Amino acid sequence: QQHNVTSYGATTEAIITLEAFAGMWINAFIICVLCTGWVQKKTLNSNEKILLLLGCSRICSLCISWAYSFLSKVYPKYFHVHPVLQLAVFLQAFFNHCNLWFSACLCVFYCIKIANFRNRFFIYLKVKIDRVVPWLLLVSGGLALAIGIIAYDIADKPHGNNHTYARPGNFGKPNIKMDKHFFPSFFLTGFAYAASFLAVILSAVFLLFSLWRHKRKMQTKSMKNLSMDAHIKAMKSIFSFLVMYSINFICLVLKMVYVTKKRSHMTFLIVVFEYTFSGLHSLILIFSNPRLEKTLLKIL
Repeated sequence: QQHNVTSYGATTEAIITLEAFAGMWINAFIICVLCTGWVQKKTLNSNEKILLLLGCSRICSLCISWAYSFLSKVYPKYFHVHPVLQLAVFLQAFFNHCNLWFSACLCVFYCIKIANFRNRFFIYLKVKIDRVVPWLLLVSGGLALAIGIIAYDIADKPHGNNHTYARPGNFGKPNIKMDKHFFPSFFLTGFAYAASFLAVILSAVFLLFSLWRHKRKMQTKSMKNLSMDAHIKAMKSIFSFLVMYSINFICLVLKMVYVTKKRSHMTFLIVVFEYTFSGLHSLILIFSNPRLEKTLLKIL
């Protein structure tokens, strides 16, 4: 049975749909360009591998989040049929955390690849970066899968103790209290957000410090060349990433606070920024990559 959608719900869904499809188009462009180059060159470098997986995870995340948002407004009762809700929670948790961790891997890769430090361990990582990246991606995917499985289990527990949820007339009226099931999910999600954000912060700070030191060294030697301009451009890009990740982290934390307030204006703003982040950050990545930027400008 179709649910009556209010004007507020229709407006929010229209904005979310616009942002979701824009983000999916941007990430689909990245995937198409990288896959075309993969077919031509028969190989992908480490940066392209991370971008490819990041683009795929963001498309899946946006698609599933949009479908969940749309169906929860139009056909909300379907999510009370086991295991529709559990699968939706699992897929959202898995792809959202893939998105977070692959983004963190990209920042770590940029830090190791571009920054210059004389530490032996850092030099070792710099030399072995192409071997380190696949392991980083594998561990990130494994962590996201583990969080998805735990999220599925947490979502499944209330229904496991409530045998009346599938009866007609009981939709939307669970007989047990959900609060006690939220804490493990909040703790796990908060830990994953904080760990990925910490990796991004440390990578960005180290990289900015290295670039600033290199820029000052070239200024003292009165060296104005293409390398100088490239380092300044890199510093601006990393700083923009840092600002975006900081705002995104704040939104993720606020989302856990306002999770039970479905029609809060703050919840709406958080959701809007989450959808904007996936598209806007990918757009910045396109203009930071000469090949992707050149292809996009040709299309436009």
